[in-house]
Amino acid sequence: MAGLSSEDLEAFGLTLRLAATVTLLLILIGAPLAWWLARTNSGFQRLVAAVVALPLVLPPTVLGFYLLLLLGPQGAVGQLMSRLGLSLLPFTFGGLVVGSMLYSLPFVVQPLQNAFEAIGEERLEAAACLRAGPIDRFWSIAMPVAVPGIVTAAVLGFAHTVGEFGVVLMIGGNIPGQTRVLSMRIYDHVEAGDYAQAHTLSICLLAFSFAALLAMTLLRPRLRAHV
Repeated sequence: MAGLSSEDLEAFGLTLRLAATVTLLLILIGAPLAWWLARTNSGFQRLVAAVVALPLVLPPTVLGFYLLLLLGPQGAVGQLMSRLGLSLLPFTFGGLVVGSMLYSLPFVVQPLQNAFEAIGEERLEAAACLRAGPIDRFWSIAMPVAVPGIVTAAVLGFAHTVGEFGVVLMIGGNIPGQTRVLSMRIYDHVEAGDYAQAHTLSICLLAFSFAALLAMTLLRPRLRAHV
């Protein structure tokens, strides 16, 4: 297999930065959302759950296309950002973050929701009897008990972001050093007929994905034992 060029290493670093940023933001946003989905009796629960799960069946190019329209200069969000003096998100790293967060959302929210639903009512009722408020119960009871689900969500979100292509292509383009991630770099090598280099990068992604899933499988029983 061929070695990695400086452009390949640059794409590798940008991919890791993107995946780390997206995973952190999704855990921060997804945990309260998953808690609400797991605990609410609202009639909107099923509608919100369906919206969250939509990226699982929606082609990524479709999601990327509508994001491009929404965030572009003629879109509602794009026009609002222009009025506020903010830079537009399409074809920037920030645009990649937004697109990747939306596309990886169900891979983070659903494992967290399953973990929260598995928490016994006894713990929460005991905390409530000790006058712990909803926010306190969330942070002191739900989050520590849901650690295995949090780890699963983080691994799946990170790995899914690393391998994303369609949304990245539509909302980020292929700008070296700014939006050219590993999946785009592989595409470049294939277009150029450099299959050896594409094979090298593909093997790296395959090995990473397998290692992430194996680590998650090995860690979950140990984490559950300490909850």
